[in-house]
Amino acid sequence: MLNTSRRHLLLCASILGVGTLSGTAFAASTTQSEQSAHKAVHHKTTASKAAKGSTSTAAAPATASAVAVPVTTTSSGARRRSRAAALETPSVSGGTERMVVTGSALASSNNQNANPVQIVTAKQIQQTGATTLSDFFARIPSIGGTGSNNAETNGTGGAACTDIRNLGSNRVLVLIDGKRATLNGQSNCIDLNALPVQQIASVEILKDGGSELYGADAVSGVINIKMRHDLSDGNITIRGGITGHGDNDTGMISAYKGWNFDHDKGNLTLFGQYMTQGGVLQRDRGWANPVQLSDNPVGTLPETFGSGYSNYTHAQNGTTGLSAAVAPDGKTVSDWGTNNRYDYGRHQSLLNQLQNASLSGDFHYEFNRHANLYSNVMYSHRTSSTYMAAEAFDGSVPPSTLPSVLTVPANDPNNPFGQDVDVTKRLTELGDRRDENATDTVTAKVGVNGEIAYGWNYDVSYTYGSNMSTDHTENVGSYTNLLNAYGLQQTDPSNASSALVYNPSVCPSFGCSNPFGTMGSQAASYVNYNTNTHSHYQLRDWNLRINNNHVTTMPWKGGGDLGIALGFEHRGEQLTNTPDELISSGQSLTNTVLPTSGGFDVTEGYAEAKATLLKNVFLAKDLTVDVQGRASGYSTTSDTAKNWKASINWAPTRDIRFRGTIGTSYRQPNVYELYGGQSLSYNLANDPCDAGQVGTYGAASAAVAATCAKQGINTFTFHQSGTGQVPTLGGGNAHLAPEIGRTYTFGTIITPRWIPNLSISGEFWHYSVNHTISALPTQYILDGCYTGTSPSSCNTINRLSNGQINTVSAINQNTGALHESGVDFDFDYRIRVARHDVLSVSNNFQYLLNYTQQMVPGGSFTNYTGALLYAGGPNNPSASYGIPRVRDYATFGWTHGAFTATYMVQFIGGMRWNNQSEFLNSTTAGRYKTPMMIEQDLTLAYRWKKWNFESGINNITNKRPPFVASGVDNSAGATYGSFYQGRYFFLQAGLNF
Repeated sequence: MLNTSRRHLLLCASILGVGTLSGTAFAASTTQSEQSAHKAVHHKTTASKAAKGSTSTAAAPATASAVAVPVTTTSSGARRRSRAAALETPSVSGGTERMVVTGSALASSNNQNANPVQIVTAKQIQQTGATTLSDFFARIPSIGGTGSNNAETNGTGGAACTDIRNLGSNRVLVLIDGKRATLNGQSNCIDLNALPVQQIASVEILKDGGSELYGADAVSGVINIKMRHDLSDGNITIRGGITGHGDNDTGMISAYKGWNFDHDKGNLTLFGQYMTQGGVLQRDRGWANPVQLSDNPVGTLPETFGSGYSNYTHAQNGTTGLSAAVAPDGKTVSDWGTNNRYDYGRHQSLLNQLQNASLSGDFHYEFNRHANLYSNVMYSHRTSSTYMAAEAFDGSVPPSTLPSVLTVPANDPNNPFGQDVDVTKRLTELGDRRDENATDTVTAKVGVNGEIAYGWNYDVSYTYGSNMSTDHTENVGSYTNLLNAYGLQQTDPSNASSALVYNPSVCPSFGCSNPFGTMGSQAASYVNYNTNTHSHYQLRDWNLRINNNHVTTMPWKGGGDLGIALGFEHRGEQLTNTPDELISSGQSLTNTVLPTSGGFDVTEGYAEAKATLLKNVFLAKDLTVDVQGRASGYSTTSDTAKNWKASINWAPTRDIRFRGTIGTSYRQPNVYELYGGQSLSYNLANDPCDAGQVGTYGAASAAVAATCAKQGINTFTFHQSGTGQVPTLGGGNAHLAPEIGRTYTFGTIITPRWIPNLSISGEFWHYSVNHTISALPTQYILDGCYTGTSPSSCNTINRLSNGQINTVSAINQNTGALHESGVDFDFDYRIRVARHDVLSVSNNFQYLLNYTQQMVPGGSFTNYTGALLYAGGPNNPSASYGIPRVRDYATFGWTHGAFTATYMVQFIGGMRWNNQSEFLNSTTAGRYKTPMMIEQDLTLAYRWKKWNFESGINNITNKRPPFVASGVDNSAGATYGSFYQGRYFFLQAGLNF
């Protein structure tokens, strides 16, 4: 059994936040391997309890869960070295163990921390069978869907970004071992797919903002990923998995070995992992194919499937009213209809293919208690691959000067219509597109920490990070060569609106191709083109941290300690993104992207004071206040970002604790928001002037039709090309102002002594962010223009001569404000029912009270509470995601000796669909709400000598994701991605040595 002080520490760690996954269960049944790993991360333990190099399997408590987590031990020398790491590690004083948890730079005992921090252990990650940390985060209620995950295959480059409470990945700070790490240069986030999941010791999630202690970008909170260090044993772990459909086969092998030297003063630990994930094609899931584009009210028009960009050429003439389909043979002509649409879902990926190879080396050497040298190098090479349908062609967009509309003149010998016609088509002869992304990420850290004198400790470090990415896209095609292949030439090459003339002299040597038919192999090879885009991100970070947990004692009866922490940081970040020359010049057939280049330096200082005003007195078992402040000076502005937080933690008795925090945020825009090159994306949106769309606006339909008519569009006959997607120009804005926010929380934790191992907690939280930095959703811009609610939005919409939308401009801007509030409730309980049997239950619940966003300064607030933004939303315009009122994650465990069974349930509440402007209903749509969803998982584990075995089934009932008219895959991967693969089986085995 765990001794009393250690058990108390683990209980405190488990219930410190709003709640933990398996909080109290973790406290009472954590394996010795997890204890060792957790203490090794903090470089702090009590006296040695294990001999050097011994494994901890035999010494593990009989009631411990036997998951296949690598067993780790720390040496007595590592324990001695830990004395100097008090700034972000536990300390020992008077027999009471103290530890630092994210949200404070000072160590605490007896749960003296008011910040709502959720602690996740390695065991809890392992038992889910998660291949990546992103896969695990999808279960946690506080993690939102505005980042990106492996179920979003178009435009993510295989990177997985996270967020907290749907506030956006640009407003959460992800740390590794308490310090900044290297971002993915293309996605501007810490790529969770590039982190070795087997090396993670624990994750701490600060859920009330952290700008005042960690930096201005920690608006919604901080996710601190703690890795295993200072190990003196070894482990090899192998895992394999596959879905019930026989795809998305996953494999993983990881290993580490640690050595102590020089009488245990030094330690060297090496870790490696290789992971592969096979991916899923959309055609292999019946619910995802064919893709439904429309969502008409019941009894009206039939639903539309597939894309208007087809292998059938769509020939149009707005003046004569021509709308015809030409078969791939280039000769057979018929009226354009739904039977000509293209089933693009059969040609694209549903889940990314991934591979990641990671290596890390960790070194520590204690010269004396005043100087402990440490260093760490982490390297990963991640590759991803995803398929997309063949390139769709609809002319150029700015800044290209190539034709914005490909008009085949009447005198073209292949033109069967005898009149000028505008041509759109899908160039299937080039083959399906394939995007391959490769990133190399290295983070190197070196530092010295130790004791100064009189209880003062220091930690000085330097971190260098570099991320280099190459994005290779096959079968994109060259617009210039396509014109030559068709024998078409601009009369004015400098003008995108220039007329085209037929000129066979520009054709290649093998002759001209028919623009209405399928190109031959020679022509396809001539037109085809593969692009390569490169990005490079660099981080340089100097850190100095000083702290003293016991500066003095409050000068009154019952007074406790006063602790002070100070810090200084100087950081530089630079980013370059260099698109392929054909892409940046606008000469490719794919989205135009301009280069990004920029950076900033920031110098910051922070201070924290924590005072225990009363302890162990009547009605004040503990009364602690904490004040934090940070000032940041950025090279991009003359303003100084000043953030602060104040908190109170009051325990009238040992059984109940009340706590509250209030803090501010002042976030400067990041490099992409400031300097991001203009780029084109096809965002989910519908043209209000489309004949099938105008009637969905209810009372505003007449206004929509009138506005369209003023622009020369007949809403009875006009049909949008590429239904469901609108070309949208985005990019940086060097004139952005900072975001300003405020966060507050208050709640209680109940740990009744008469019910051992029970923890109940509840927390109310609220975020308010003003001058939010984002791009307006495409549908919001279109609706504002055509309904007349925002006439100025019409200035950002550019239409071609044939009425089709050429582009909608949606660059970054300070859009307005965002308010969000909710309640967290957590329950953790563990009980021994027999000598060898332990039952545990843990529940993590979130209820959203309010999520409203103001799109433009001074405008009205839109209520997104309980909304599924099926056409993208304010914090992620290009993807569908949900903001459910209710989310819950529960685990139920049974341990019998060396055997453990864990049953896990994830619940996502039902949502009503919102199109970025309003909620749908039965009169505006056929389907307008999504039911609640429940995912069930089961894991079995067994420990035998030095071996750990684990097997599991995810999504036991093979539950499919709900239908969502996303225009991409008939669902919303950002919210329901864990259902995409279907039933999944995995096996794992680990050997400790």
